[in-house]
Amino acid sequence: MESLGSYLKRERELRQISVAEVAQTTRIPIRIIAQLESDELEALPADIFVRGYLRAYARAVSLEEGEVLAHHQRKPEPERPAPLPAVYAPEPGRRFGIALALVILLILFTLALSIVLRPRHRDAPIELSRQVVPCLDQPSTMTHSSYAASTTVKPIASSRC
Repeated sequence: MESLGSYLKRERELRQISVAEVAQTTRIPIRIIAQLESDELEALPADIFVRGYLRAYARAVSLEEGEVLAHHQRKPEPERPAPLPAVYAPEPGRRFGIALALVILLILFTLALSIVLRPRHRDAPIELSRQVVPCLDQPSTMTHSSYAASTTVKPIASSRC
């Protein structure tokens, strides 16, 4: 039985059409036409593109599209790739490490959040210029033993009383 590539080449040559004319008519690159005619189908793109190329080639050479595609379907199917191995569950030691990392991240996040959201009034500096004096109902005089008896110190009355 004749291969697809030799069939296409033979039909094209019977009609005395050059590869360049087929390429110009179909807008298929010459290298792809050469690969089709030499049965290098593994070097071509996906099968959907190959079928499109074959349809365009058949129209350009005045062949029956169905016959060309049927000839293409007779080629042996490529072997299916081996199935991928099953995904294995992670070992328990790895789970413990992930859990430990998550706990540490949670602690660090809580610490950072507490630093960012702590009340600002604790950071305010204590003003040293104010003297806090307890409220007295009646001002009294105080005497100091180091001063003369006539020296008296009066406390500052607070406006908060």
